[in-house]
Amino acid sequence: MGKRQRVKYVHEGRYAAEVDVELFDDETEWSPYLSVGDAYKLDDVRDALRRGDIAAAAKLARVFSLQPVAVSR
Repeated sequence: MGKRQRVKYVHEGRYAAEVDVELFDDETEWSPYLSVGDAYKLDDVRDALRRGDIAAAAKLARVFSLQPVAVSR
């Protein structure tokens, strides 16, 4: 079984977060997959962003504020 580091992105409302996770590769049909802990971490970040608790999300991920860009034609 192999492991590799990846970044998963979570988007909620006007925030986005980069979450570092580890993907596991093996010969099963489920490959590649996350550990249970990393899946919970993604859920925790998403829940914190939904609540607007940026401090809690920032403990687990890199959090960014999104803003629209005006384009003139």
